[in-house]
Amino acid sequence: MKRLLRCIALVALAAGLAACGPPRKSVYPPTITIQQMEVRPDGLWHLTLRIQNNSYTGMTFLAIDGTLQVADGVPVRLHADFRRDIPALSGDVTTLDVLPTPAMARALAAIAAKGSAGSLAYRVNGSVRATPEQDQGEKKAPETRDFDFHGNDWLSPVPGIPDTYR
Repeated sequence: MKRLLRCIALVALAAGLAACGPPRKSVYPPTITIQQMEVRPDGLWHLTLRIQNNSYTGMTFLAIDGTLQVADGVPVRLHADFRRDIPALSGDVTTLDVLPTPAMARALAAIAAKGSAGSLAYRVNGSVRATPEQDQGEKKAPETRDFDFHGNDWLSPVPGIPDTYR
C-alpha cells in the first residue's frame, strides 16, 4: 500500500512540474554609473555612462532621464535617447553632454588641483526606459518599462590625461 501511495505521489508531482512550463527570467533594475567624464573646452561635461544590466535576461535600453548632483550642489538634468541591446548580467555605455552649474565647475577645479589624490562625490538618480527580451514561446509582446536607478560614487582625475575623470 505504501508503494502505491508513493507511486501516485510521484506521478502527481511529475504532472504538476510538467504543467509549470519554462521558468521565467527575472528582471531587475539596472545600475547607472559615470564611467568617465571629460571637461570640454567650451565648459560642457562629456559623460560616458555605464549601464549595467542586472537582469537574467537581455534588455533593450532606450532612454535615460535623471539628474546628476556633484557634492552638495544643485542637480543638473541627464537626458538621452539611444538604443543599446545589453545581454543578461552585462554592461554597455552611452554618452551625453551636460552643462554644469558654476558651483559644480568650481568643485571639479578644486579636485583637479590635487591631482590623483583628489576625489569628488556624485549622485545619479532617475529612470531608464528598457524592454526585456521576450522568452521563447511567449505569445504577448514584451512590455517597455521604466526602471528607477540611484547611485553614489566618486570622480577622480585620471593621471596623465588632462580634464578627464573616472
